[in-house]
Amino acid sequence: MTAYSIRDASLFHFARDGYEGASLRAIADEVGIKKPSIYAHFSGKEDLFMHTLEYAFDEVRRHTLEYFRDHAHLPLEQRLRGLLTWFEQEYQDHASARLMLRNCYYPPPDLYSPVMDLVYPFLDGMERALSRLLQRAIREGDIPPIPAEQAAIAFMTFLDGITVEIIYGSSRRYKRRLAASWPVFWNGIHSLNEKARFIVPEGD
Repeated sequence: MTAYSIRDASLFHFARDGYEGASLRAIADEVGIKKPSIYAHFSGKEDLFMHTLEYAFDEVRRHTLEYFRDHAHLPLEQRLRGLLTWFEQEYQDHASARLMLRNCYYPPPDLYSPVMDLVYPFLDGMERALSRLLQRAIREGDIPPIPAEQAAIAFMTFLDGITVEIIYGSSRRYKRRLAASWPVFWNGIHSLNEKARFIVPEGD
């Protein structure tokens, strides 16, 4: 049980202070153990951080699936736009979302490769799920025929661009950019068709 308690405490500290700023002593104090006791469960700060970050990605993935499940009754546009509003609130409410998002943009330099090994599969999974969602919407006649993979990539690019404001800006700036950009994005999606599709490069 202590390993989970350590992870939960470290989630808050790493999300608030970053990898470099978080203190193992402060984490241990919050759990109510001595700092050396952490090493009975984790080999060191790096090991604890990577376990905690992996847990954060799993939590965000689970919450995102729950969002789409709970909003399956809404039209596609409302679900996709609502996801952007929901994600900003998720960032404010949950340390797991804060830790995940911040490390997507600036991972610890010494841990860049292992962190990216978590980031890219997460983003690729989101892209595939969005592509399936769009394909289903096309089959059901909710949206006109469009290249679903291209539209999914475009949405992820839109999400990537706007979420910078969550970290570096403010909630007000985020909402302002979302309100201004979404109609342009959605109208652009509807202008896609198989005759005028762009070439989507193969993945890495």
